[in-house]
Amino acid sequence: MKARLVGFGAVEVDGRRYERDVVIARGRVERRHKKASRPLRDRYGHTPLSLLEPIPWTCQRLIVGTGVDGALPIEDAVRDEAKRRGVELVALPTAEACRLFSMADPDETTAILHVTC
Repeated sequence: MKARLVGFGAVEVDGRRYERDVVIARGRVERRHKKASRPLRDRYGHTPLSLLEPIPWTCQRLIVGTGVDGALPIEDAVRDEAKRRGVELVALPTAEACRLFSMADPDETTAILHVTC
């Protein structure tokens, strides 16, 4: 699968444009359901990636695109859970995360891509 950041607020996955955060797992692209993490927004100044939202852990590597400027906070609990499960967590600005994901085996890699900030 190929992913690329088109610009602020948009990512393209296999030629299809998405104007929202996405989760790519096992060849499927879905909307990121970050609503559950919103109560933590005041603590971080931005809605973080937290264990309150569904994270597909059926992978060996989880690539998190942290936004155009790399500002998406990731709760320590997410990092701890990845370690507990033996999943390598890689957090990079979204453009770099897209490049890394595009080179990865989609059966072994999950991506959560934040498309703003």
